[in-house]
Amino acid sequence: MSPWVKPVCLVLVAVFMLSSTTESKKDEALYCSACVAIAEELNYSISQTDPKKTIHVGGFRLKPDGSLTDKKVPLARSETYLTELLEEVCNSMSDYALYEDPDTKEKSYKRFAPRGNDGGNFPDIKNFKFDGPESSSALKFACESIVEELEDDIISLFASEAGHVSKTLCSEISGHCKSSVFQHREL
Repeated sequence: MSPWVKPVCLVLVAVFMLSSTTESKKDEALYCSACVAIAEELNYSISQTDPKKTIHVGGFRLKPDGSLTDKKVPLARSETYLTELLEEVCNSMSDYALYEDPDTKEKSYKRFAPRGNDGGNFPDIKNFKFDGPESSSALKFACESIVEELEDDIISLFASEAGHVSKTLCSEISGHCKSSVFQHREL
């Protein structure tokens, strides 16, 4: 055996072991906040949709008697509409900024931009930290990562009209809000 084979093999084994043991640690506050923001934005968009609107879903297959087997579901909970909402949800992350709770000093991203019908129910603006466009772009990247990874789970969760969507999505499905700090916070 050549004298260089053994050192090269040792280096390769060392590199493989280091790469498998060093996982990139995600910023839990960033990813938890992005997950909660996704749930909030989707809930808001769904609430703004006319509940009377419906959409036909089904295979459009004929029954033996010649009739179609399709059904109507509310537009707001249809897979088609939820997919459209998911494509746009991360664009609203520019309305969020890093917020530091004055009592607990806990940091999370919260919405600072009012919506038309919110009635001014917002946290104090002096507790927000506006770090320029890079902070909202980090939140947008986290949002896009979560949507890409969990698109099917998000759609099925919102289509089923489940309660406590934020908690289910962010703690149980994605695991982004698992730490004890985020468990005490209302999701």
